[in-house]
Amino acid sequence: QVQLVESGGGLVQPGGSLRLSCAASGFTLDSYHIGWFRQAPEKEREGVSCISVKNDNPYYADSVKGRFTISRDNAKNTVYLQMNSLKPEDTGVYYCARARIWGLPLLPWRYDSWGQGTQVTVSS
Repeated sequence: QVQLVESGGGLVQPGGSLRLSCAASGFTLDSYHIGWFRQAPEKEREGVSCISVKNDNPYYADSVKGRFTISRDNAKNTVYLQMNSLKPEDTGVYYCARARIWGLPLLPWRYDSWGQGTQVTVSS
């Protein structure tokens, strides 16, 4: 059974940091590109970052570039999203998802399996 499980979300003050994890099971992680998406209340789901099978040329949305870092550890079947200098506008539910085919822009329809999400709230 294919499963993606996000963790690491929480409440953090502006300027703080969080590291999200996406644990994969039921498939071979190193055969898939992985993306992170987020969805704020009453807004559409948006792509945040993605990392290829080859672990090169990670992509970042302009809104997070220079603050977020995506990485993968295939031996641990886990992908990470390190989020620094968090802003209130980073608040939302963060999801990880897998894709067989690499493609930009980072759009949800390219991804075929999703986790349940983890809540990130940036507030003072």
